[in-house]
Amino acid sequence: MEFDFLPELPSSRLDDRSFDDLVEECLLRIPRYCPEWTDHNLSDPGITLVELFSWLTDQMLMRFNQVPRKNYVAFLELLGIRLQPPASAQARLTFYLSTNLLEDYTIPMGTEVATERTETQEAISFSTDRDLVIGQPQIKHILSAVGDSLQSLNDHTGEWQPQQSSLASNHEFMVFPQQPQPGHSFCLVFEPDALLEGNVLAIHFTGTQGTPTGIDPNHPPRRWEAWDGEAWINVLLQEADDTTNGFSFNEHKVEGRQSEPSGEVTLHLPECWAAQSFAAYRGRWLRCILTEPTAHQPGYSHPPRIRTMGLRAMGGSVQASQSVKVQDEPLGVSNGKPGQSFEIQTAPILERRVGEHLLVSPPGQPPEIWEEVEDFAESGPHDRHYLINSLEGTLQLGPLIREPQSLKRQTQARAYLQQVLPEERAPGQDLDAQMMEHQYGEIPPRGAELMFSYRTGGGKQGNVQARTLNFLKTTIPYVAQVTNHEAAVNGADAESLNQAVLRAPHLLRSHDRAVTAADFEALTLKGSGGAIARSKCLPTSANQPAGSVSICVIPQANTDLIDRGQGIAPETFNLNPALREQVMHYLDERRLLGVQLQLQQPNYVGVSVQAEVTLEPAYQNPVAQAEILHQIQVDLYRYLNPLTGGPERDGWPFGRPVYPSDIMALLQQRIGIQYLGAILLFPIQYNGQTWQRQTTPVPCIDPGPLGLLCSWADIHERTGHSVNVLTPQAVAMRA
Repeated sequence: MEFDFLPELPSSRLDDRSFDDLVEECLLRIPRYCPEWTDHNLSDPGITLVELFSWLTDQMLMRFNQVPRKNYVAFLELLGIRLQPPASAQARLTFYLSTNLLEDYTIPMGTEVATERTETQEAISFSTDRDLVIGQPQIKHILSAVGDSLQSLNDHTGEWQPQQSSLASNHEFMVFPQQPQPGHSFCLVFEPDALLEGNVLAIHFTGTQGTPTGIDPNHPPRRWEAWDGEAWINVLLQEADDTTNGFSFNEHKVEGRQSEPSGEVTLHLPECWAAQSFAAYRGRWLRCILTEPTAHQPGYSHPPRIRTMGLRAMGGSVQASQSVKVQDEPLGVSNGKPGQSFEIQTAPILERRVGEHLLVSPPGQPPEIWEEVEDFAESGPHDRHYLINSLEGTLQLGPLIREPQSLKRQTQARAYLQQVLPEERAPGQDLDAQMMEHQYGEIPPRGAELMFSYRTGGGKQGNVQARTLNFLKTTIPYVAQVTNHEAAVNGADAESLNQAVLRAPHLLRSHDRAVTAADFEALTLKGSGGAIARSKCLPTSANQPAGSVSICVIPQANTDLIDRGQGIAPETFNLNPALREQVMHYLDERRLLGVQLQLQQPNYVGVSVQAEVTLEPAYQNPVAQAEILHQIQVDLYRYLNPLTGGPERDGWPFGRPVYPSDIMALLQQRIGIQYLGAILLFPIQYNGQTWQRQTTPVPCIDPGPLGLLCSWADIHERTGHSVNVLTPQAVAMRA
């Protein structure tokens, strides 16, 4: 391990003799110790032995000079720096019920779902982080709004009458006003006390015959949203979940006769669906808002009409982490001695949660819950404390330490006791009481049984792809299927020694307190447990409140997708609520009073590169050409990436533009390329719903002061890179 990243202070070698110096020194000693040896040529067997032992001595000196590195690691241990364990990946699991239930149904916390086990790969298990309650939806108000502010609302609740589990009307109802315009919305307000957080809601609509709307049913200009307490978020997962096709209700026939058109909208409600009041209407808000039509997307010419509407909760989504629960694992029996250490069966160990602790059962007494601490510095002899090495999987009990001045104090105590008569001594005042040995942490009595509950898992292998978590490890009643509609994120491997060395200076500067910008950045990384790869404290702006600190974070992602030639999509770097809450809680305990914290995400800008290359004649065969083209794609995805990109390959710098010359310099390093043709850059922007690739190239792509560049492959959105191979004849014609 080389500490090239440390400050280059002058350091002396403990022994700076080289191999040549050792050989020369041996030759100089030959006339003194063996004067009859006169043949000093390389062919002499004695010289061969001298060179052999000089080489062995040189190897020992090289290892001897590594002692300062060992001391540096020992200093890290004295500072209490430990290697952080792997971070578990986070995924949102969606459970679908097999039937419509008439009362609330709970899927318990800790339900395990796994990927498919193959011949080459073990199944990866995820467990839910909390209980999932699938409730009974009840509509409180039915409204229509003209503007996005929801200050001008029209109440249509009286036009509907509840009929069993649905709301129905005896006449037609216009979803939007007579002349629908972008910004008009159809709002449903649910009862605020209903347990609907994270539920999958199915709304069945029945339309009217022959009502034209003027839209393209395959691309309706509308968006289904729910208010999560801070903003409106999209709850329609995909267009296929809306079989009404934007309330257009394509006519269909059943058994030779024309039936009443109907359809169903499946919405995935947010896990934080807060009750809110708009214009004196309080409840959980859901709306269908008209959006601005695009150039090839017609808007609504007439308002759609519906006759009936039914509701049902068909499932729910809950946050899950890549982990396996181990409950009450027996560690062994205490021998009553201090400093005991116990091996935990499965490592590494994830961060402990409520209910995950050490349970000590003394003989003939009820079990006791012990407390985990970071060190024994403040542990007394009667404190039930223990340490956990999460990476190695060991549990340590308190040691017995002899104090530095114990010998001197024992001599003084012995002299004092010799001068005092036994009957004059205070109760308990004897020689053993003055031994000056301190016990840090209580010792379990001899014969006590130790059991430990924990979770194991973590690592980048947990960043599984979407729709791969499909297998329940235990049967759950009424659950028909389970899946993850989005890829798992934030899984990270254990911290390396080099990373710990880099973290040490930040720890010494901040002293675990967030004051400066560098403190907030370092503590954000530490508080995430490795789940956040990069952090940047944003400069204070004019419109930012005084005393507020904004931190831009980039979570970890599975970089294996780059090697596959796919890149990493910006959605992979989204900050999930569980990780946000974890980091905010960690920083909240270390910030100054009055400081307001905000975690933000960068403004990602996509880059699509179109390049022309000519290969060397030796690489003109199809196999070599395909391999080089794949490597070029990998180079581009790795270079234009928030984690692995940039000139230093440690992540694309914030606010740095990309130019065609950057791509040219990158491709010139690839072996097999003889000539580079045109290099074109196409920016990819997010319009609120999808990513759109600009049709014309630009001279450079500037993400903005706090933006980041990203590249990924998507066939539908045409976000990937394109590399064309030119033949020598085509190059000659261009010349």
